[in-house]
Amino acid sequence: MLSRAKISTTTTYEAEHVIQPIYTGGDVALDRTGHILATCLGEETVVTDIRTGALLARVEADGEVSTALAITPNTSHLILCSRSLSMQIHTLKFSKEGDFSIRASLLKTLKPHVSPVVTIEVDHTGTLVATGSADGVIKIWDIRGAYLTHTFRGHNGVISALHFFESVQTEPNLRTSENGKKKKSRQSGTSQDEAMTSSEINGNTTTTTFRLASGGEDGHIRIWDLAKRKSIATLDSHVSVIRGLQFSPRANQIISASRDKTVIIWDAKSWKAVRVVPVFEVTEAVGFVQDGTFFYTGGENGKLRIWETNSGREITQEQVAGGEADGIVHVLHHSNLNFILSIHADQSLIFHSIDPLSNSERSTRSIEPLPILRRISGTHDEIIDLTYVTPERALLALATNSESLRLVSLSTAAHDTNSNNSSYFGADVALLEGHEDIIICLDVDWSGCWLATGAKDNTVRLWRIDHTQNSFQHFATFTGHAESIGAIALPNFPPPLGSAAYNNPLGHAPSFLLTGSQDKTVKKWEITKSHPFKGDPNAPRAIFTRKAHDKDINAISINHNSSLFASASQDRTVKIWSVEEGEVQGVLRGHRRGVWSVKFAPKDAPPLIGDNGPANISRGLILTGSGDKTVKIWSLSDYSCLRTLEGHTNSVLKVLWMPLSSTTATTSAPPPSTKKTLQIASAGGDGLVKIWDANTGETAVTLDNHTDRIWALTVNPATNTLVSGGGDSTVTFWKDTTFATVAANAAASTARVEQEQQLQNHIHYGSYRDAITLALQLNHPARLLALLQGVVDRQSPEPGSLTGVRAVDEVLASLSDSQLLLLMSRVRDWNTNARTAVVAQRVLAVVVRSYSAERLAGVKGHGWKDMLAALAAYTERHYKRVEGLMDESYVVDFTLREMEATGFVGEGQAM
Repeated sequence: MLSRAKISTTTTYEAEHVIQPIYTGGDVALDRTGHILATCLGEETVVTDIRTGALLARVEADGEVSTALAITPNTSHLILCSRSLSMQIHTLKFSKEGDFSIRASLLKTLKPHVSPVVTIEVDHTGTLVATGSADGVIKIWDIRGAYLTHTFRGHNGVISALHFFESVQTEPNLRTSENGKKKKSRQSGTSQDEAMTSSEINGNTTTTTFRLASGGEDGHIRIWDLAKRKSIATLDSHVSVIRGLQFSPRANQIISASRDKTVIIWDAKSWKAVRVVPVFEVTEAVGFVQDGTFFYTGGENGKLRIWETNSGREITQEQVAGGEADGIVHVLHHSNLNFILSIHADQSLIFHSIDPLSNSERSTRSIEPLPILRRISGTHDEIIDLTYVTPERALLALATNSESLRLVSLSTAAHDTNSNNSSYFGADVALLEGHEDIIICLDVDWSGCWLATGAKDNTVRLWRIDHTQNSFQHFATFTGHAESIGAIALPNFPPPLGSAAYNNPLGHAPSFLLTGSQDKTVKKWEITKSHPFKGDPNAPRAIFTRKAHDKDINAISINHNSSLFASASQDRTVKIWSVEEGEVQGVLRGHRRGVWSVKFAPKDAPPLIGDNGPANISRGLILTGSGDKTVKIWSLSDYSCLRTLEGHTNSVLKVLWMPLSSTTATTSAPPPSTKKTLQIASAGGDGLVKIWDANTGETAVTLDNHTDRIWALTVNPATNTLVSGGGDSTVTFWKDTTFATVAANAAASTARVEQEQQLQNHIHYGSYRDAITLALQLNHPARLLALLQGVVDRQSPEPGSLTGVRAVDEVLASLSDSQLLLLMSRVRDWNTNARTAVVAQRVLAVVVRSYSAERLAGVKGHGWKDMLAALAAYTERHYKRVEGLMDESYVVDFTLREMEATGFVGEGQAM
């Protein structure tokens, strides 16, 4: 078994998991099962399984942003409309290989309107799709046939809402149809009874008519009869844009919502307004729930509200209005689902349980707002900082360019795919709210139970993280800085083993906290042992405040025993301070630009050889990354720079020390090495993560999976997994695959040595078939040439053999396409040299005579045609060379004959 001691540095990583955006604004569609979600992601559309978070399909349209999309209830088709005025219909088929993916195939591309499609709606059967454009025209299309069935005109301006529904009317059977002929549609060729069906029950005729309700920016609602192909009603009580329409079969009513802050319920028989409900907010979505007993609204306040249909009374208790980013832009719900999905302006998707509605009593008592089942972040925006939390490193905290902190699950355990509350890898677990401006920095203590956040609101908050109890509690707020918090640090040295603080970290908050701000000061805060309350005289206070730098402070780091801390600033310096007194111990100067990141070396760091020889590291090492594109390692003994690492092409934004390589990377890895190796990881504005050997200054590996600058970088000390996050809203988990790579390379090397020995044995014993096959497999052109050269140069070739050995001819005549392609590539190379051209021509002769023209023409492989062209060119050149030799031989014959004619024979004596 390969010893771990042979692996001295980390050399290979691979992206094991990636948390990436699924929604960046635009339209959203949900299938009937509530499992498959289609969302707009820039110029693409992604299809996601919301139970597992798995990306099922990524559909690229025509390079333009999608203006509307829809998915059929049974997930058979996806319809996309874009700014280029095109409409694409894609068929969706689930993979049969069990990899939980969907294969999307383009069925048809149409140009539905002369202006962009703004809204789109699919009927409940999944056969028809209606499109409404900015020119006020509505068109209905057959999805499977991809042809137009109806065109409706009547609105003035943009079509803002569409809804298919079926109207059922029961009348006494007093008359029959005058004739049974089916009236054919002039445009679609479909019969009228496809839009209207009738049945006779108890002497009454029940007629089902397929209809479409449409709303526009003119505030009018029109009802279109698909059988009669015309508008049968116009509802005009709204005075602003219609944003939502839905039909209730049980009550035979239509509900409409408008930006005029009202909801109107209409009778679907008389087309009169039954009730006008003022909602006092700009409403973007409305719909019936619980079979029409209630209806929901969502709008600019960002809160989902539930109302009684009969009374028009709001039954949810009053909710505090959210900000502009919290506004609801879409709401999705199907009658068979137990949740309502609201989509918000900040690209978050929230699942609300409707179970309280089924259990609520019909009384005047209000209910709490619908409980939130789960939350999905469509995009994490720009990842500014991140860190592992909980003792098991089961969660990841993300600062995402917002005032709220997101905690996401890192669980890889099996989950219940039938539950909408499953916690898959990357699922949002909690949203910590309290800051009033963007969170810039965060840090976690040694246990992972205490998390500190600093924000642009000039405050720091301390959070208590109890994942086992699903408790994420705000513990304390630190107020005192005059400007934004740019750096924060908690002590990361564990208490003595067996102590109360070690055994129960949740009950023992860190003893202090360090902060740095744009006000150019650093503060040390004392953390009270009990939970402070507002106005408490024992609330956190600064132990000391120091004017630290001339410019913004970007980073703070505390050493392993909490005796020193370092502050890095845009003034291009790093200062070393004592934690107790807050006095400067030393200053690191040498960077040409601002310093973005600083980190103390871990305890028991091995000796380091600097640029000028062995370094004095008795007091430890410190690492810095700067806007001058360099990483520097400094000695704390004399505050000198030991080594400068260059390689990034943009600012180095984050640096850290990798766990010493004696740490077992995986539970299945061999025993750790006793030799420790210092390694460094850095992330930069060039979108790259680099891992360096601190002793040599060489780059061990460069990791590339981001398209924008990387602001955040952390490492899991237990697994050596690196996590990077940046401006591209992507979080990448880099798995250390060094041992697996070395083991695989060692196994491959051993197998190769064995195969080479087998090749020599085959050549020695004359096993030409095995020898040629193995030489091709090992990709040994020299061995193969030597083998064939020996066959061609035989003193006594076998009769009837082109190469000289019939067994070789048989082998060359029975190769697979891949072997033939590889052999001919070698023949092409040999054919370019006159010394090896004889072997090449012999092999080529066997191939040409053994394989039919159809077989040779059907060989599939990269460069096959170019290879044959090169063979033909050099073969023609060799043929011309032989012809030249033949011509020269005639001159020799002529000379000899002339000499004989003059009387010279033998050794020059005359006849």
